This record gives sequence, structure tokens and C-alpha cells, in this order.
Amino acid sequence: MDTNSGFKPMGEVVADERGRLAFGKAGVRRDDRYAIAVSDDGEILLTPLATVPRRELLVWEDKQLRESLAKALEQSASGEVESLGSFARYADDESDD
Repeated sequence: MDTNSGFKPMGEVVADERGRLAFGKAGVRRDDRYAIAVSDDGEILLTPLATVPRRELLVWEDKQLRESLAKALEQSASGEVESLGSFARYADDESDD
């Protein structure tokens, strides 16, 4: 293994009867997600992923929206808020989904 590429040896694992490998030694936890890539030499590269729900993707794609949301959260956390009262009159019984 080329240890000059930023990888460090973590030990050895053996696949079980179903071809699964345990990566607990490498810090992998239950429900962690990874993209898998395999080189021509058979090296396997796991890249950690964070899944973003589609309904939240717009925030990550729109820098202006992301900055505005961050500012609003900062203002809320510091108490810079103004009550606008109840919005219950705008709610309907039907779901928009």
C-alpha cells in the first residue's frame, strides 16, 4: 500500500461468509455511508458521505439562501427576534404534499 498518498495502515480484516468486512478499527460507525471506488489493482477507496434530504438540497445549492439562513439562525440564537403573532390562520387542514 502506498502510504505516501495520505493513507495509513489500520490493520487487517477478513471477509465473512457473505463477503462483508468490519471497519470498526477505522472508526466506521453504524449507519455511516460511503461511496466506494475500486482501482484496476483492486484497491478499495471508501469516501465518507453525508446524505442531504432533497427538500434541504436547495439550501446547499444556493449560497445566498444559505447565508441568509445562517444570519437568521444567528439572530434567533442571540435573541434578535420580533414576534409576529400566530400564523394559525394561514394553516389549512389539507396537506400540500
